[in-house]
Amino acid sequence: MRRIQGLKKKKAYNKVYITIGTILAVNGLYDVLDFSTVFGKHKKNGFDINDLLKALVSYKLTDNFSINKAHEWINRDEVLDIFNLEEFSERTLYRVLEILGNNRETIISDIQDRLFTRYDFEHTNINIDWTSIVLYGDKSPLGKYGYSRDHRPDKKQITLGITELADPINVPIGITVEHGNLHDQKHFMKTYQQVNKRLQQGSLVVFDKGAHSIGNTAMIRADDMQYLTARKLNKSDDKIIANFWNYSLEIVDPEDGIYGLKIVKPSSVNYFYFSEKLQMEQLESRSRKIMRQVEEAKEIQKSIDKNKKLPKKFRINNVLVDVVYSLQTKLTDLDEQEAIKLLEEHLITGREGFFCLKSSKNLTLKEALQIYRKKDSVEKIINSLKNEIEIKPLRVWSDASVYGAVIIGFIAQLFISLMRYEFNELKHKSTKFIKKSLLNLTVTVDFMKSRSKKYIYANFDAINTLILRQKWVKS
Repeated sequence: MRRIQGLKKKKAYNKVYITIGTILAVNGLYDVLDFSTVFGKHKKNGFDINDLLKALVSYKLTDNFSINKAHEWINRDEVLDIFNLEEFSERTLYRVLEILGNNRETIISDIQDRLFTRYDFEHTNINIDWTSIVLYGDKSPLGKYGYSRDHRPDKKQITLGITELADPINVPIGITVEHGNLHDQKHFMKTYQQVNKRLQQGSLVVFDKGAHSIGNTAMIRADDMQYLTARKLNKSDDKIIANFWNYSLEIVDPEDGIYGLKIVKPSSVNYFYFSEKLQMEQLESRSRKIMRQVEEAKEIQKSIDKNKKLPKKFRINNVLVDVVYSLQTKLTDLDEQEAIKLLEEHLITGREGFFCLKSSKNLTLKEALQIYRKKDSVEKIINSLKNEIEIKPLRVWSDASVYGAVIIGFIAQLFISLMRYEFNELKHKSTKFIKKSLLNLTVTVDFMKSRSKKYIYANFDAINTLILRQKWVKS
């Protein structure tokens, strides 16, 4: 069966096939969360912003290419009928994004209101993480060159901060957007302060070492919250590492060979760990790097010996930069084994296999490690948002449109996460799998000679049946 984007005008057919599962699920959650009052106040005249938003979120969970393609997808007679819309211009969708972007702080706050009103969440512990997204176009000042998690350092980007309620809830409740070159330590404040008023006293805030700083942990403690984070090893830790095996250690995870040492301080607790598995992985990585550097040195020395230009990968390739190279490798004085030993002394630090967690809460070594490991659930939300909801790359121009496009993606991810939260059967199902199941459900619209319409639903499966039997779904 063809999906709706392949349809022509309905007058040319007696029957039309529509993928309906996603639309029904989006409409149901949108209504039960009372999102009409969240967004309706920001656009009172002209087009109905809520009908357009339902259509945009449905498209985000269906094909999801660009605003241009979304405009084509929605402007089909059958889709317009479903969402009670009149035909509209592409500019109308950009206007919707700008409205969302210009009112983003109020919108996220109102979404949080609706979530905490409808759901009696069992806790308010949170995981926070940050990522970057490639931005196409040069007009948005948000776009900056920075450390690219998408491995595209040649493209401008924005940074996102994501907050989720921790396991077993795993529902996103906040999203922040900042310039593409902003470090996680600085982005932390905006991300944390977007949600801190929603947290119960004593809630645990979990984040990685990239955002760890004295100021950030102090901010959490000032709110009477607790924190758990990783921290970078420093020179003072080397003394502990050197004597690690002389301490009374606890076996934390026999399978991965993890041993732990807990050091309680007046205002925090350090949890030192050594992992045999991690040590092996890091030493293998160092070994590959050593051999790579040996081969690079050989290649450079070969060019020097033959009085040739360096291979292009070793040169600065910029027409605006004049470079005079004067190179000498150490291979003239060392054989290969001596070179490898020199690199080992430089690259192997003795910290391999060691890592440290820090918390304001006095946990057991096992508890601290288990809680921190479960932080990967927010990383999964980020992966889902980027690669399954497909929020990246952003193809919009103004800052307001960037913010608006991110909010659309956030709502789509929120709806998928709420489906997982409401149904235990979906707890471990991927976003891609849930999307596919909803897309399987179709409705055939049979246009009768009497001008009446007959709707025939098909392709039910276990997942879309489970979701669409929920009381908030109206067919």
